[in-house]
Amino acid sequence: MDTITRMRCFIKVAEHKGFSAAARDIGRSKALVSKYIGELEDELGVRLLNRTTRQVSLTETGEAYYKEAVEILQRIDDLQASVQSVHGDVRGRLRISAPRSMGDQMLNQAMMEFLKEHPEVVLDLRLEDRFVDLVEEGFDLAIRVTDLEDSSLIARRIAPFRTVVVATAEVIEKYGLPRVPQDLAERPCIIDTNYRFKQNWSFGQNGQRATVAVKGPVEVNSAAAAREAALLDLGFLRTPLFFVAEDVRAGRLEVVLEDYEPPERGIHAVYPHRRHLSGKVRALVDFLVGWFAAAKKPEADAR
Repeated sequence: MDTITRMRCFIKVAEHKGFSAAARDIGRSKALVSKYIGELEDELGVRLLNRTTRQVSLTETGEAYYKEAVEILQRIDDLQASVQSVHGDVRGRLRISAPRSMGDQMLNQAMMEFLKEHPEVVLDLRLEDRFVDLVEEGFDLAIRVTDLEDSSLIARRIAPFRTVVVATAEVIEKYGLPRVPQDLAERPCIIDTNYRFKQNWSFGQNGQRATVAVKGPVEVNSAAAAREAALLDLGFLRTPLFFVAEDVRAGRLEVVLEDYEPPERGIHAVYPHRRHLSGKVRALVDFLVGWFAAAKKPEADAR
């Protein structure tokens, strides 16, 4: 049994804080994983883990060893991935998570074009409006359209992301054009509950951020349903521009409060910090960056 294999087992036990979960993750028995850790500790001549009947925790020495081991194995994995990406074909299963609204609107097309270029890739695309745990749920990559707060993830921006408030001309005429964000508090609003802050819409101007509590006749966890409500004159809608860009260009919806839009964010491809970027994942990310740039999506001028 080589040291690198023992190190990988140790890292899994440390991350899962237990032998059973680590064993399931790497597909080995709990007894075998425990044996590997014991051999590693014997080899080093130190105790790396505190073991109780309920939990496993790192010793002070174990914490220091864990940090160094992660870096060493990351460099090894990166080297292997680099060689494979240069000399190997883009093939195998890709498990991707993305928001349903983005998939239905544009990502599906990009993904299918990628598959056409790489026929030996098997795509498992999960469209759902929740943040998946990439490691626990076994995803290679996630597409996210929000601020990134998880420092355990590495992100690459693949396209800009603009949030707008829109309404039909009929709604604007009936309720009046909102001049400042606070005006929305007195107007009917359509609330997409997929968003973290739901009824609290954020705006910005001159570097300052303001939040407005809104209410209205519709609360729904579907961007498509929220768009339909807006098109049927039920109120003002806050939504990603890419989802209503065609409606804006066609004049079915109008953008309001442009001067108060929050700072432009980005659509990101994210993957776990400690997982090397395989050739197939790297190929997909590079493709998406090029695809969005060539298509000038999703932030084509819709004014």
